Amino acid sequence: MNKNMLEIGGVSVEQLAKSCQTPLYIYDEEKISTKLAQFHDLFQSDALETEVLYASKAFTCKALLELVKQHGLSLDVVSGGELYVAKQADFPMERVYFHGNNKSYEELQMALSYGVGTIVVDNAMECELLVQVAKQSGHSVKALLRVNPGVEAHTHKYIVTAHLDSKFGTSITHKEEIAHMVQTLSAIPNIRFEGFHSHIGSQIFDANAYVAEIQTLMKFVYELQEEYQIQTKALNLGGGFAAYYTAEDKPIPLSEVCSTILDTCCIEKERYQLPLCKVMIEPGRSIVAEAGSTLYRVGFTKQTANKKYVFVDGGMSDNIRPALYQAAYACDLANRMNEEKCEKVTIAGKCCESGDILIEDVMLPHAQRNDLLILYTTGAYGYSMASNYNRLGRPAVVFVKNGKARIVVKRESYEDMCMMECDELVHI
Repeated sequence: MNKNMLEIGGVSVEQLAKSCQTPLYIYDEEKISTKLAQFHDLFQSDALETEVLYASKAFTCKALLELVKQHGLSLDVVSGGELYVAKQADFPMERVYFHGNNKSYEELQMALSYGVGTIVVDNAMECELLVQVAKQSGHSVKALLRVNPGVEAHTHKYIVTAHLDSKFGTSITHKEEIAHMVQTLSAIPNIRFEGFHSHIGSQIFDANAYVAEIQTLMKFVYELQEEYQIQTKALNLGGGFAAYYTAEDKPIPLSEVCSTILDTCCIEKERYQLPLCKVMIEPGRSIVAEAGSTLYRVGFTKQTANKKYVFVDGGMSDNIRPALYQAAYACDLANRMNEEKCEKVTIAGKCCESGDILIEDVMLPHAQRNDLLILYTTGAYGYSMASNYNRLGRPAVVFVKNGKARIVVKRESYEDMCMMECDELVHI
């Protein structure tokens, strides 16, 4: 065995590169299962019913949803496409929550016909549309109303979702509007209003952010009950649980964040004497991010006046986050793991875009053509945000466990990318 060669799940990345080509998304299946089990087991309370929803926007495919199902978690979807994949994976529809700020008539019809358990309503117009669709279909569904508590976690401005001008939810300061939406939803027998949903941001490193969210929401729920006689049975507190990307990241231990959330909920429920009986959370990134890595092959290198570039055979087409969020990552030369890191380089992709930079100024051994470069913690928002920019095919996805590997999503070929092209006359 080559001691310089990285193994994931007992499988050599060199063998994966030979068998599956690069770029390649690699998931350690055991790590995913461990995280799913931890969330399921730690988010438990004697005083409240609890439910953990996997946020499928982080990464979804049928193989992953099978693991989510096996570990007893529910599912958060945000589009007809994510819902369709859940249906194809035979995920229990009663455990599906349909989110999104601009659901279409067709998506709501689809959700109700599939038997989706809960619709998370974002705004007043969606409220009216859901009532219309529910009346037409006759199907029963539960509803949560998304509200904005105005609590901002300290995250990148593009991934903060609770500031006053966020596109998501209705501000809790608009109590009359919220009360009217609840009354509209409750007016027909086949919609059952359950409570509220909020989400304050991603990559939250301070548990006090959740405390502030809960305290704010509980006070709001109490005021709504006092002023409008609206009873809240369920609260969905969203996600935001952090993952480790670089040495600067210090995620809150899951046991600590889960106990903080549940203890605060019990305290605030007692303070206001609320009829609340259920609390939910929606981890996504924290379940899959650290389990996933992206394997690239090194191509050319280039020395400029101030930088040494190492070019890889992927880039922003398979990982847009560095360009979009200035997201930071760690990497290694996966076939030279024990060699001295003696050279500061910038890892750049092959897209025709000056912003196609994966990592700035990282120390590596002297890189050579055909070396393998591994980018860590790409399991969330890598494949799910991938594109065909520059007509690059999306990489394959492979799950590894106990020395075995299986491809769960095939690599996109040139033929795949042309499959939807046509020359059809439009009859107007």
